[in-house]
Amino acid sequence: MSPTPSPSLHPVVAEVTARIAARSAATRSAYLERTAAAHAEGPVRRGLACSNLAHGFAAMEGVDKEALRAARAPGVAIVSSYNDLLSAHQPMHEYPAWLKKSVRSAGGVAQFAGGVPAMCDGITQGRAGMELSLFSREVIAMSTAIALSHDMFDAALLLGVCDKIVPGLLIGALSFGHLPAILVPAGPMNSGLPNKEKARVRQLYAEGRATREDLLDAEAASYHSAGTCTFYGTANSNQMVVEVMGLHLPGASFVQPGSSLRRALTEEAGRRVVEISRGEQYTPVARILDEKAFVNGVIALLATGGSTNHTMHLVAVAAAAGIQLTWDDFADLSAVVPLLARVYPNGSADINHFHAAGGIQFLVGTLLDAGLLHEDVHTVAGFGLHRYRAEPILSDGELVWRDVPTRSLDEEVLRPVWRPFAADGGLRMVEGNLGRAVVKVSAVAPEHRVVQAPARVFTTQEAFTAAFEAGELDRDVVVVLRQQGPRANGMPELHGLTPALGVLMDRGYAVALLTDGRMSGASGKIPAAIQVTPEAAAGGPIARIADGDVIRLDASAGSLDVLVGDEELARRELVDAPPSEASWSGTGRELFAALRRAVGPADRGASVFGGLTPEHFGTPAFATQEVGQ
Repeated sequence: MSPTPSPSLHPVVAEVTARIAARSAATRSAYLERTAAAHAEGPVRRGLACSNLAHGFAAMEGVDKEALRAARAPGVAIVSSYNDLLSAHQPMHEYPAWLKKSVRSAGGVAQFAGGVPAMCDGITQGRAGMELSLFSREVIAMSTAIALSHDMFDAALLLGVCDKIVPGLLIGALSFGHLPAILVPAGPMNSGLPNKEKARVRQLYAEGRATREDLLDAEAASYHSAGTCTFYGTANSNQMVVEVMGLHLPGASFVQPGSSLRRALTEEAGRRVVEISRGEQYTPVARILDEKAFVNGVIALLATGGSTNHTMHLVAVAAAAGIQLTWDDFADLSAVVPLLARVYPNGSADINHFHAAGGIQFLVGTLLDAGLLHEDVHTVAGFGLHRYRAEPILSDGELVWRDVPTRSLDEEVLRPVWRPFAADGGLRMVEGNLGRAVVKVSAVAPEHRVVQAPARVFTTQEAFTAAFEAGELDRDVVVVLRQQGPRANGMPELHGLTPALGVLMDRGYAVALLTDGRMSGASGKIPAAIQVTPEAAAGGPIARIADGDVIRLDASAGSLDVLVGDEELARRELVDAPPSEASWSGTGRELFAALRRAVGPADRGASVFGGLTPEHFGTPAFATQEVGQ
């Protein structure tokens, strides 16, 4: 579709974009110089020595082998997170064959360059394996880089969906920013048991009023087939963000696996990546992922109430592109971006209902019309974000794009800018004498956004559960769960706390959570100050909270404080510590010890890439301080 006249860009969007560009000028320029130097006209493998090149096509056959040998066709890498353990990735087992065929039809040669690991936070929730989850993003990035490092490729197709997988693929691909790349998703599973009913059964189980079999029946009816989970957690937030950033084909995010349209979009990605690999349409990933694209991604996240994990993932991906994105940028954009979607846990609908109501295409249209997105951006579909106002359909078996309705088809799920669910994006940054944290308020009732109550401190989820079951938390309380940050134990997600905290709230108590761990997109109705930085393991003030200290969380005003004098707080001895290296072992954790030692703070992406400086942390003694010292 052709672009409509663009309204004036919202002044806050313009200002935030300008300041990101200004603060990133040196690092972005250095990144672009490096990627430009890596670009070669024509197939890059022409520069390989004969022995190197022969190794690269030895296993190929027929016309593909001849094309690689002659270095006359673009080489396309397929990098995939396929496995058949996880529902979100299982559909991808057929994709390489489809993509090889479509790439060949466009004049290229595709090779399966490598796989990346994909783990499921749903399976590892509350288990030791969850402590590897965030670090898996770095492993995925490095695995992607290994796959692309053979100098055989002129473009890449990146197959991935869930939490750490998409950010990891992007970080790895940005190390090869001169290559065009398209992300290829799998789509969500069909709607099963409504998420609200699933949450009800979980809470009944937490209260002892439902059996394990009842709970398993509910979970199995919700997570029941191939495809991503249908709630709006990090997996579906990933798809939303990368499509609005121009890395999916328009409309590709939420088409279900197993459909003819899903296959057509997958095959078209193969053809399209060849088109943008050379000539006038050459569009490297470094050109797409600029300051405007990251601002667009943040705005889409805010407008839909997406996962808080992206306050780390987008920061880390931006850094890989030489762009310095901060939590202040999220906060300032959140203040002017209205909440336009209600998808569980921020509403009763699931992602399929959102897609049916108009989905990303309607969202992009209404935000563009309000001046809340940058239209003048590069995408894998061509120049201009207006292309993402059109939805894909099959017409007589051919893939075409058509305009979407100019109104939402269900305003209980998706609304235009001029009639939002809330005036802001529902993501708040809070700050005070406990440091900084993220609060997702889009699912929190206004009357619950300010909590002042005594603290009860825990260092493990198991200790919290035992206290809840013993009735020790039946009161107004701020649950403090510390030693859950990236340097402590890999920053696991803490979804398992939600049912019990919901029970306490339903009993009429004022309840909040304060943690240096994560809650992702499933934090729900409980006010939760998460990703506290500096974390406890880095000597942050959260490490000095004692049972009974009164904590005030005011998500409306943006404050987070313990009502103790700063001098007294600083004098307190530490009474707990993160796991020692000896105890942080088993389930493969010992293999990740180097990443645990190197990881940076949450507000800088919780990344192991890039050098550490003292200002990353709350105290220069973070690495050596022991309990009682």
